[in-house]
Amino acid sequence: MSTMRRALEFLFTRVLRSRLGVAVVIAVLVFGVIGAARLVSGPVDPSTGLSNRPREPISTVDPAAGDDGVLSSAAPAKPKTRPGELTPEQAAGRFTSAWLAGPGSSGDEWQARLRPMSTPALTEKLTGADPETVPARRVTGQITLRPRTESFVEALVPLDNGRLRLELVAPDGRWLVDVVDWERQ
Repeated sequence: MSTMRRALEFLFTRVLRSRLGVAVVIAVLVFGVIGAARLVSGPVDPSTGLSNRPREPISTVDPAAGDDGVLSSAAPAKPKTRPGELTPEQAAGRFTSAWLAGPGSSGDEWQARLRPMSTPALTEKLTGADPETVPARRVTGQITLRPRTESFVEALVPLDNGRLRLELVAPDGRWLVDVVDWERQ
């Protein structure tokens, strides 16, 4: 009995208090849990589980849906306008006229002219903009439209010293300018 007592005392006072002893106890517990799980689960079938590979490639695209590439051969959709509202060309033309009339007027007057033809997001971006910084004075050609969808159009307006690029949106059939970009030539 004294031998057993000394062995237990040695185990609890020295071995289990060292790092090596703790590591051995953890390893025994882990292997015990794994062994018990294998006994309970029964025989292993190699054709099941994560190691089973599919016979065909995995596809996330419907092959009958058509081309999903960036470049499309289909013509873009014709822009839709609500009856009685301005077409995208007319909306771009009126916005351009109001934008070019900025120099010589106060910022508030200029903003008031642009606001009815702008989205709330663009109106917020133009807050505090100085109308004297408009880089052009007159339109020099026809407005070119690039329809992207039924409710999104890009308009290119040639001006005396560059090109004005407008992005127009019509979520409800009324065309409003959402983005103004200036390209110097």
